[in-house]
Amino acid sequence: MTAITNHTLESQPKLHQKGSLIQEFGTVRQYPIGLSHDARMYACQRLNKCLADTSILYGLYKKSHWLMRGATFYQLHLLLDKHAGEQLELIDTLAERVQSLGGVAVGDPRHVAEISSIPRPPDGVEEVPAMLSRLLEAHETILIEAHDAAARVNELGDDGTNDVLVSQIIRTGELQAWFLAEHLVDTPLVRV
Repeated sequence: MTAITNHTLESQPKLHQKGSLIQEFGTVRQYPIGLSHDARMYACQRLNKCLADTSILYGLYKKSHWLMRGATFYQLHLLLDKHAGEQLELIDTLAERVQSLGGVAVGDPRHVAEISSIPRPPDGVEEVPAMLSRLLEAHETILIEAHDAAARVNELGDDGTNDVLVSQIIRTGELQAWFLAEHLVDTPLVRV
């Protein structure tokens, strides 16, 4: 038999709880991972920027997936959903890397929008080539940022962050950009 304290157990959830902030965004905790505070702080800043942009890219992929039109609807609908799923995996990878460095991953969509440099699309439906071009421009923004960040964290000895940026963000982004760009080649479906 377990001892019962003066605390009464009940099944009603304790709703509307508030708590103190236990770590500010933009700070890092010390972990015994062999990287200096400055290296981890820098990596977290760059990773959070990439995380914000990747979150926006994910949203652009889903929007384009839902709003796809025209003769290549089926193929692009499936491709864009596949790419969105891969971006969602990258979002998780980036956030976990920030956390493993002792940082705080950007997660609120409103905060993401403040950090991201990817332009907001129109609220309506664009023509298919414009949607694909918008996705390509977002990829290029992320790839430029990731190449620079990978080189700089490498100089700081942060092999783990460099690996995430090169092996996952850059390689996935380059492959997805290739697949999208090929849909913008002006070739007829049928020759007459």
